[in-house]
Amino acid sequence: MKHLSILLIAAMLTAAFFTTACFNSSNISLLPAPEDKLIARVVKTIGDKKTDNRILLLDIDGALVGVGEKNWFWEEDAITTAISKKLHKARKDKRIKAVLVRINSPGGTVTASDIIYREIKKFKEETHIPVITMMMDVAASGGYYVACASDKIVAHKSTITGSLGVIIYSLGFDGLFEKIGMESRVIKSGELKDMGNPFDKFSEEEKVVFQNVVDQMYDQFLNVIVEGRKIDKEELRKIADGRIYLGTEAVKLKLVDKVGYIDDALKLAMDEARIRDAKVLLYTRSRRNELNVYSNSLAKAPELKSPYPDMQTILDMSRPRLMYMWMGQ
Repeated sequence: MKHLSILLIAAMLTAAFFTTACFNSSNISLLPAPEDKLIARVVKTIGDKKTDNRILLLDIDGALVGVGEKNWFWEEDAITTAISKKLHKARKDKRIKAVLVRINSPGGTVTASDIIYREIKKFKEETHIPVITMMMDVAASGGYYVACASDKIVAHKSTITGSLGVIIYSLGFDGLFEKIGMESRVIKSGELKDMGNPFDKFSEEEKVVFQNVVDQMYDQFLNVIVEGRKIDKEELRKIADGRIYLGTEAVKLKLVDKVGYIDDALKLAMDEARIRDAKVLLYTRSRRNELNVYSNSLAKAPELKSPYPDMQTILDMSRPRLMYMWMGQ
């Protein structure tokens, strides 16, 4: 009976732990707090401590995709969903005078990049609140695309940016099939219905079609930069060949406004908002008390994944996808 009591107590404590804690960088939960329960946490005060002015620090971190992540214990909204919800929350807080978007991303899918860009731009147009971008380690391709929605861009001198352009990549297994005596059997309604099939050879006709799509999305990227950065389109083409730039060079090319640190970006945000004092806040699910201006509101839990890809992962990798992404990341 004594052993049974101990086991029951242990089970109750374990259940309480998993159902009350939040699975982030500091604790764990089977039931993560919903995004609409985000807590506004002040991480820095500039000037008068009694000020009502707020600056939202909005993190855009990792690959820009339209799907979330999930494992046994933890799930997270897609970055598109998270940004939309946080900006919606910011709209309702009249104390917010500026938004500082902190980007650390090599880019991602064309659609996800464009959705986030549009959400930020729409927020600016509806609220007339200035938006400043702070580039961290990487803000390339789709990451730079998103930054063009802001009023000003600050980068570290070591920031990798640029990689302006579009890419479609996939894997092909036709050579492997030939070696092991397998073949792809497809019945289709049109010659190009299975274009991009990783198990067949990549034809010249397919390349022409894919190149046309890439060219259209490339032109869309250029138009976003021209609108946001006021750069002549033909001059832009000369530097938008996919190469990367460090922050200092990006300033010379007018892709970035200045090199600096997060304090410089905050000062720029305050100047744009015409305020002298402000409290900087994060929308976060973290319950840690030691949060500061360098904390990331998107801190993730450790993933429980096999180091070996399954067949679905391999097929996903082989599927052609349209990306605003720096492939060096």
